[in-house]
Amino acid sequence: MNTHSFTKIQTSRQGRELKATQRLTNDRSHRSLNFGPGSFHPLGFGFAPLRLFLNLLVLVIVVALSCLSVSSQEVDDTIRIKTRVVFLDALVKDKKSNLPVSNLAADNFEVLDNGTPRPISYFTREGQARKPLALVLILDLREDGAGRFLKNPEIIKAMENELAKLPPGDEVAIMAMDSGEDEEHVWLTEFTNDRAKLAAALAQVKVMAERGDVDEESVKSEKPAPHSTEAPPVMTTDQKPDDVVSTEIIKGKNGSVLTRTTTRDGKTHIKRVNKKGEVTVEFDDFFGMSEAVRQAARKTAATRPNSQLSLVWVSDGIAPIFFEDRDATEQVLIRDNIIFNSLTVQLRTLFKLLLPVGKPIAGWLGLSLYGSAKHLAQQSGGEAVKVGRPKDYAAGLSTIIGNLTARYSLGFALAESETDDGRMHALQVRVKAKDDKGKNRKLLVSSRQGYYMSSVDSKNSAAKAQ
Repeated sequence: MNTHSFTKIQTSRQGRELKATQRLTNDRSHRSLNFGPGSFHPLGFGFAPLRLFLNLLVLVIVVALSCLSVSSQEVDDTIRIKTRVVFLDALVKDKKSNLPVSNLAADNFEVLDNGTPRPISYFTREGQARKPLALVLILDLREDGAGRFLKNPEIIKAMENELAKLPPGDEVAIMAMDSGEDEEHVWLTEFTNDRAKLAAALAQVKVMAERGDVDEESVKSEKPAPHSTEAPPVMTTDQKPDDVVSTEIIKGKNGSVLTRTTTRDGKTHIKRVNKKGEVTVEFDDFFGMSEAVRQAARKTAATRPNSQLSLVWVSDGIAPIFFEDRDATEQVLIRDNIIFNSLTVQLRTLFKLLLPVGKPIAGWLGLSLYGSAKHLAQQSGGEAVKVGRPKDYAAGLSTIIGNLTARYSLGFALAESETDDGRMHALQVRVKAKDDKGKNRKLLVSSRQGYYMSSVDSKNSAAKAQ
């Protein structure tokens, strides 16, 4: 989520008992203070000094009782104020060296919300407390794409060694998919920091890439954890595999309409109609970038809600996706504060020659063929790294993981009067810092480009609690 809630408690009660005390001590008809003309005056004290002494004694007693009363009623008079905080992670790199900068303070940062500065109320940096990483490695094993490289044992070993360097609290899950004709995918391992399990999962990647397909039945991976959300739904006798379980309608900026339908057997069907209703494009039994991101987001929310989710998309950059669907995927990343990263292998020479011709045609159909991974990385504050030689894969993963752990965590509070308008609020992070010579440093900042405001309904919350 984009925002988190905290509870502050303050009490507000005036000393009404003290006023009652004053009235009590000024009441001359009170029996303990009234002495008649023939009253007895012990030890020769006069009437006035004794009455003054008793007045003071009663005052002390009543004040003590009033303090106890206020203390006992403190819980009843508590006012609870719910505060929402928007969190974002910012990576700051030196423009010249391209290395992370880790010695900045909160005063060096400025956060703009739709162009308006927000006071920073939360700040941590590298070396301080941070959320553990839940890293999802998504490998596109298309035979004419990244699959032709991921069959190289040297590359697999380099990636294995780099993942083994993660701290014990950080975990990795691995998905293998084929965005070609078969559109298949399988989770090779659930979230784990066990080096042996990660090595076994990557070994399966090599086998599948050599075979050229992704077959879930042939994958000898560990069984999904009991809390996994990816188990197929249980079917009853009156249900059919093609029963629709969800339908999502996405309206594009140019008037086009995209309909995403998910059936009970887990398959996704996508249909896009342009503004005039003249051009219709459909994909049946489709599993692409958007589906992989959504599935990873659901898995992490269900199993690792207190971790920082980050995706690493490994492909050749070819990822057919409708522009409307790409915008919806971007919203998922921003709403769930997911950092999207890409590790892009070299394109085939034939694709390089066909891309200048294919991109305009695909654009006319409302499709993005190439570059969506880089776009999502920029919008979510992630990294887009190109790799070529086998050793580049380890270096690329090292760059992505290192930049994930070197981020600053910033947060600002939303007022109770700020209501959820359903729109994305643009975020911008500015950083100013001086070098040793007193000159402004040239810095690069990466962070997610927006957030969606969470709503607060105290009445409904109270009713649900009761």
